[in-house]
Amino acid sequence: MNRYSQVFLTPAGDDSAAKVYHSRRQKMLKKLQTVGIFAGMDRNPGSEEVFTEIGNKMVQDPAMLFLTGLNEPGCRLILNPLAENAAEREVLFLEEKDAFREFWTGIKVAYSEEGLDEIKKLTGFKTILPKRKFWNYLKKIVEEKSISKLEAFYLDFFFRNKKFQTKDDHNWKFAQELKRKFKGKCQIESLAFKHFMLRAVLDPMRIADSRRAQEWTKNAYEEFLRNFHSFKTERDAALFLNYKMQVQSDGDLAFPTIMACGENACCLHYVKNDEPLQDGKLVLMDFGIRAGTQHSDISRTIPVNGKFNALQKILYEIVLDAQKFHQQQVKPGECLCKLDANVWLFILKALQERFVSLGGKYKLLYDKRPHGVSHLIGEQIHEGDPVRIYRYEPLEPGMLISNEPGLYGYFEIDLNGVHYAENIGIRIENDLLITQNGCEDISKNLPREIAEIEALMTPKK
Repeated sequence: MNRYSQVFLTPAGDDSAAKVYHSRRQKMLKKLQTVGIFAGMDRNPGSEEVFTEIGNKMVQDPAMLFLTGLNEPGCRLILNPLAENAAEREVLFLEEKDAFREFWTGIKVAYSEEGLDEIKKLTGFKTILPKRKFWNYLKKIVEEKSISKLEAFYLDFFFRNKKFQTKDDHNWKFAQELKRKFKGKCQIESLAFKHFMLRAVLDPMRIADSRRAQEWTKNAYEEFLRNFHSFKTERDAALFLNYKMQVQSDGDLAFPTIMACGENACCLHYVKNDEPLQDGKLVLMDFGIRAGTQHSDISRTIPVNGKFNALQKILYEIVLDAQKFHQQQVKPGECLCKLDANVWLFILKALQERFVSLGGKYKLLYDKRPHGVSHLIGEQIHEGDPVRIYRYEPLEPGMLISNEPGLYGYFEIDLNGVHYAENIGIRIENDLLITQNGCEDISKNLPREIAEIEALMTPKK
């Protein structure tokens, strides 16, 4: 049993966590021209408020998590390729041990003289110092080496976009503090893109964790379908699915589950999850579980009564075929910006050929493109920068992306003497691992064909 579970995350595989994280830091060091600095989150999310729950679980900055495995507030990391002593090329700074705090909330990865050897062995660092020494240590490096430039992790490519500019991000605040303290001495540049492209390609351990998450999600989803007839509300359904994922796993949900019935499915990030399940309507769900530092990210759309009606079948098959089309075009060297556009054109064309040609009418809730078909998956469920500049970078083997076309709007048609008119939201999402020659659908075992879904949803007699 790992007594540091949840505060120090252990990847899948035979190698020790210390070895895995040390290897990642070594790769990052090779990308640096000067001293590189990473700042973890200073405090638990929400703890800046007066009234906060003491059990609020930490969610670490993904850059710090990737390089250290530490899910603790207050961490600092210096990577120094200029250091002559190998032990000083990776320096970790931790909050000092607080026995009273641990009495309330459990053991932490913290600095203490008596526990230092254990923490070094756990994390793979040879040099660990208390956080209070961070600024003096960095100042000494700058002065002794006459360093004119430092590299820090902050999303400069994101903040250059005035539309999305914010000063609330902890990395941005830390970069401004660096600039103030070293004004006139050092230039501060962002290393975010160097780090991001290293993190975007999954190593074998993270791929193994991703596959574990898929298996847990599949097991939960199939049991969910078999029991769906007993649910009365979105809440019933979501609680069951969440429990069945979490009871298998070693961590939390990948994100808050979406369970949206009928028109609610037209709200892309609907998380209210408290309305009645309506007979004859569709339910769109978006769900996933965490394994180590990785996630599954799955969307499915199913009929409340276990059977798709004629209109729902037409639209569902269009989205499903669009998903299969996208999988066929994904391969190394391609860019998501181009591939995404192809998928939305596929859907619009299919609507004309398979729906409008039969007399159908529709009004979409968006102009051509409701959301991205793909995003990267990694330390974050939506890995990378908030405006996804990686959409313009070529895909590489080892990257994991979502494949989630959707269709949202009002649809009306007469079929076989029956009039259908519904507000419908449909999304089908699998996760694709980029390979040398194309991609692998690592979600392929989660039922998505109409016949599979209906068979699983039919109560056993």
